[in-house]
Amino acid sequence: MTTRTASIFFAAATALAVLLFLQQALSFLSFAAWPSLPLAPDGMSTEQIILAYGVFPRAAVAILAGAALGLAGALLQRLLRNPIADPSTLGVSAGAQLAIVATTLFYPAVLDGYRALVALAGAGGATALVFLLGWRRSFDPVTMVVSGLLVGITCGALSAAMTLSQGEYLMSLVTWNGGALGQQDWSVASTLSLELLAGLAASILLLRPLALFGLGDSGAKSLGVGIVGIRVAVAVIAVGLAAGVAASVGLVSFVGLAAPALVRGLGVRKPHAIILLSPVAGGLLLWLCDGLVQFLGSSTSETFPTGAMTALIGGPLLLWLLPRVKPVELHEERAHVAGARAPRRWLVLLLAFLPAIALVVLFLARTPAGFTLLSTQDFGDLLPMRWPRLLASAAAGSLLAIAGTILQRLTGNPMASPEVLGVSGGAGVGFAAAITIVPAAGVAELFAGAGIGSMIVMIIVVAFASRRQLSPERLLLAGIAVSSLTSAILSALLAIGDQRSWQILSWLGGSSNTATPASSTVLAVLALVSTGIVLFFTRWLTILPLGSAVPVALGVPVRSARTTMIFVAGLATGAASLLVGPLSFVGLMGPHIAHRAGFTKPAHQLLASSAIGALLMIIADLGARTATFPYELPLGLFAALAGAPYLVWLIAVRR
Repeated sequence: MTTRTASIFFAAATALAVLLFLQQALSFLSFAAWPSLPLAPDGMSTEQIILAYGVFPRAAVAILAGAALGLAGALLQRLLRNPIADPSTLGVSAGAQLAIVATTLFYPAVLDGYRALVALAGAGGATALVFLLGWRRSFDPVTMVVSGLLVGITCGALSAAMTLSQGEYLMSLVTWNGGALGQQDWSVASTLSLELLAGLAASILLLRPLALFGLGDSGAKSLGVGIVGIRVAVAVIAVGLAAGVAASVGLVSFVGLAAPALVRGLGVRKPHAIILLSPVAGGLLLWLCDGLVQFLGSSTSETFPTGAMTALIGGPLLLWLLPRVKPVELHEERAHVAGARAPRRWLVLLLAFLPAIALVVLFLARTPAGFTLLSTQDFGDLLPMRWPRLLASAAAGSLLAIAGTILQRLTGNPMASPEVLGVSGGAGVGFAAAITIVPAAGVAELFAGAGIGSMIVMIIVVAFASRRQLSPERLLLAGIAVSSLTSAILSALLAIGDQRSWQILSWLGGSSNTATPASSTVLAVLALVSTGIVLFFTRWLTILPLGSAVPVALGVPVRSARTTMIFVAGLATGAASLLVGPLSFVGLMGPHIAHRAGFTKPAHQLLASSAIGALLMIIADLGARTATFPYELPLGLFAALAGAPYLVWLIAVRR
């Protein structure tokens, strides 16, 4: 974006925001009838009260919240020298969300007067974990954002599990999580204004050391800058601003990412100017988005939380900023494996171990007295109910592991998976499209929608990476960008609150309760067929990661091979996601565990990953139905609670 184009865009956005505000305000009262200061409700009409204590405070909150997030994003980007850092990508907002959701459900009295402190504690904990992971790799931009994604997903999974367990809070928490800006008085605006002024004052005091951060750590140290102290101070300011917004209005995504990008697009290059102008851009951006949301609501009778709509800009913006990310040059230590090839007998033992574990799980039950093994009579009575969900869980885990193996081989990236690259999110959008287009959608329609959605997302990510010759690390960021866009679409649909929202929310949690003998058999057959297809083309999975020239020289039809692999991975992800939702991480853990165990050849890794994925999901199904007995947790969320911390550990041990 050129400076001239950015200036025109900024002016047009300002004019449009003002026009939308005036349209909303004038729909209640003509300008001549607007209330005058001081605002005394005793002498006002109903329309004047709505205007003075609803419309005006909402606009003020939008501007102040956007300004706070814009400042937080600018501070984090300058601190980390990372153009894609903001409270959303670093897990700050998700940590605040988790703390508020947990407190709302279990200690609601604490929120009375201490809401901001609760949000600050959650945001601070999540940020500390992300910074700790990034510190081990010199705050590499890719590592920071991937760590933020995983911490955010873990917090989101916990929040969703808690929300689903408390039906009476369900839709109110879902709406709040989307970032609702509706107001009834000026209290929130007053709080946000004080927080913003404090953040601006502290930021102005840190402008000089932040400017010196552009020289690198060594250069800044040589000029007397205390690196650790400044990092802590800036992080505290940014986290405090983001937590204050989360406590006041819920989650508002990617404004902190977009505001500094818009300022730089206007041609501003001096660090202090970017930091001081980003609150202006952030306030304008959120005010504009809120005006568009209200205009759409009055035109279509559908209401969406503004925060869910701002998230729609995150995916495209991340893709646009991706080429500007400069990873820190680090030397990776390869994980040592037992040998170039794992003995076949270990593979046979693994495949034989799977049915034995499945049999134990079928016999295992939990009663008020604890765990017990079923008698033969009880086993026979419960078997018709248990075997479909167990088979479906195993098949779904196998399908996700197959898809993960394909993605890791195809991209040459050991961190690739259907969940991380947004393929599962695409399945969710396809699922939502199916229930929208076909209100009484059956298994066939849902399967087709999820499969098509996952394939479209995978094609987008791979095509974007191929066109720009992205490294494996940047490919992860491209997947995160697309995943953010799909999550925003689902969040917007969730906020509507109709029957479709309940179906999507149920799918997000994932449950094997819906498995029938027919559906579980179809999933199992699909897992076997997918395994057979990929085994037939293992030569492609060996050659395709070698670049673009080598496969052509060896006679591999590159385009057909990629298309076939994408089709299989998309189909497998779509089918599995119908059962377990988008957040299991089995698609990453299965192939990675298999590789670390020594199954390095494509055929061996595929079979081992398939078995490990099935085993992980069988264990997850057992945990989902017994961990909180007599209540049952969502299958996909339970798997995610184990999967995301595993990935965080994986980043922590990589040097």
